[in-house]
Amino acid sequence: MSGYQEIQEATASEPLTLEEEYQMQQSWRQDADKLTFITCQPIPLTSTASGEADASESSQAASSYKIKPTDDDTPDRMIGDVNLFLKLEEHGSNDQELDNAPEEVVVGELELMIAEKHLQRRGFGRASLICFLNYVVTHMDQVLSEYQGHTGSMKAGGPEIIAAKRLEYFVVRIAASNERSVALFKSLGFTAVSDEPNVFGELELRKYGLEDSGELQVWMKHYGIDAYRELAYS
Repeated sequence: MSGYQEIQEATASEPLTLEEEYQMQQSWRQDADKLTFITCQPIPLTSTASGEADASESSQAASSYKIKPTDDDTPDRMIGDVNLFLKLEEHGSNDQELDNAPEEVVVGELELMIAEKHLQRRGFGRASLICFLNYVVTHMDQVLSEYQGHTGSMKAGGPEIIAAKRLEYFVVRIAASNERSVALFKSLGFTAVSDEPNVFGELELRKYGLEDSGELQVWMKHYGIDAYRELAYS
C-alpha cells in the first residue's frame, strides 16, 4: 500500500481530482463551518553556548519568535493538519450527556493527520490536537458567532439561537483498524460511543465538557508541551 493510500485509509477520505482539490482548499478557507490548521515542523530556537536551550530559555524564545511567511511555513516544513467541522446534529434520547439539550445541537467533528511515517509517533499529532483545541476553546464565541451567521437553521430569533451557541461535544470518527489514532484520542479523554464499529468500519469517539483551557493545560504538562501561544503572523 502506498503512502497516499495509507493516508486515505487512515482519514477515511477518497482521492480527488486536481480541480476538486482546489475547490476543497477554497472551501476550507472561506466556509464558516470549517477551521483548519496546518502543522509545521517546530520553530527554530536559539541554543545556549553548550548547544542546548533550557526550558525557560526555550519558552522565552518561543514567545518572542515571529513567524516568517514563506520561510517557516514552506511546503517542506508542513507535516500534517488538524481540522474542525461544525454541524447541527440530532441527538438520541439515550444520550445522558445531553438530557437538557435541544433536539439539535452543535457538534465539532475533528480530523487529524501527520502525513509522513517518519514523523509519526513523535508527539506532533497529539501536540497539534491539544494546541488546536486550545485555540478553539479560547475563541469559542468567535467560532460559533461566525457559524451562526453561516447556517440557516440559526437565523431566526428566540431561545434556539442561545442554545445553539454552545458546542455540546467534540467528535472524531476513526477506522477501527487505526489503533494508534484511537489510543491518541482516548489519551485525551475521548470515549467511544460503542465498542463496535459502524457500517463504515469506524469507531466514534466523543469528548464532552471541554469549555475552558484548564483540562488542556493539564494535558500539556503531562505530555511535555512547553506552552501554547498564538504568535504573530505577518
